[in-house]
Amino acid sequence: MSSMEAVIDAVYEVISGPKDQKRDWNRMRSLFVPGARLISVHAGKDGASEARVMSVEDYIRLAQPLMEKDGFFERESHRTVDRYGGIAQVFSTYESRHAAADAKPFQRGINSFQLLFDGHRWWVVTIYWQGEHPDLPLPKQYGG
Repeated sequence: MSSMEAVIDAVYEVISGPKDQKRDWNRMRSLFVPGARLISVHAGKDGASEARVMSVEDYIRLAQPLMEKDGFFERESHRTVDRYGGIAQVFSTYESRHAAADAKPFQRGINSFQLLFDGHRWWVVTIYWQGEHPDLPLPKQYGG
């Protein structure tokens, strides 16, 4: 993809869709560098933050059944970009819904994208995300 915006938008497009709809996982795979990671942050049993590190294949295996069962639409509501040469860090505030027409998201949070420009196109290296919760509201500078 020639622009980082196009790559990020493509990630949101691939994972979004109504229940019973198969996602284009080959397109998803085409957006990431080999060895890329998807990392979710969640509260562990003791309440401390824990990271769940997944390969693209791990993510697909875990997400596919849930997305097809319940429907899943994720859209970006705010973006902040920092770039130096061929690397970029993007904070992409997201809203998740089970149906595109749902008035209120069931989850909001921040996807932290790390991207690489190889001289020809942009690639996703990592997506690292954390959902909003009552003790951790989204800050104003990220669309909260």
